[in-house]
Amino acid sequence: MNFTLTREQVRRVDELAVRRYGIASLVLMENAGRNAAALIDQTYGPRGRTIIFCCPGNNGGDGCVIARHLHNAGWSVCVVLAGDPSRLTPDTATNSRIIEAMGLKPIVAEDSLALQAAAASIASEDVVVDALLGTGFSGEVRSPLAELIHAVNKAKKRAVVAVDLPSGLDCDRGAPCAATIRADLTVTFVARKRGFDSPHAAPFIGRVQVADIGAPRELIAEIAAESS
Repeated sequence: MNFTLTREQVRRVDELAVRRYGIASLVLMENAGRNAAALIDQTYGPRGRTIIFCCPGNNGGDGCVIARHLHNAGWSVCVVLAGDPSRLTPDTATNSRIIEAMGLKPIVAEDSLALQAAAASIASEDVVVDALLGTGFSGEVRSPLAELIHAVNKAKKRAVVAVDLPSGLDCDRGAPCAATIRADLTVTFVARKRGFDSPHAAPFIGRVQVADIGAPRELIAEIAAESS
């Protein structure tokens, strides 16, 4: 299914998958993270170390699921929570507790100094996973996340994988803000995002792979048709 969706359409797919079909949001997050982890593992073997930067929102929850599955596949995994743990969404909190129980307790970095230290730990053979900001982001990335993004972009690393879209990129317009992740691979969920077709997005999205979250294909087609 070669659909391109807006942020509102993706939100409706998620909402209707839960409300109409009874698919738990945790199941959708699990499918997204598991399939993203499989693509990372297939693309960037042999298995080494990955640093996964998460925010408290659901994009960070996807990052926690990715951490679990990459760990199970044999990767060395470091998770950095860029934000206040008390602000985790319910599904993200659940997946954060799971990886903590596995011994993958996230490093909490709430201020600029801690975030810069985390970015400074990136090594040249590391695969960095950007699970910071999702499709709901618009405007400008504020400090201290802006400084973190700049530091990640400057760091020597093996590759950067963006979860759903590069943090700092507008989902619908494809416009980068002053601090936008430059990804080598973007694993996006459900469908390509409208903004990816903008020439301004090209230097930031890298190669795009669509990962399934388990939403019925009929639902995705229905929502995509609403814009035609």
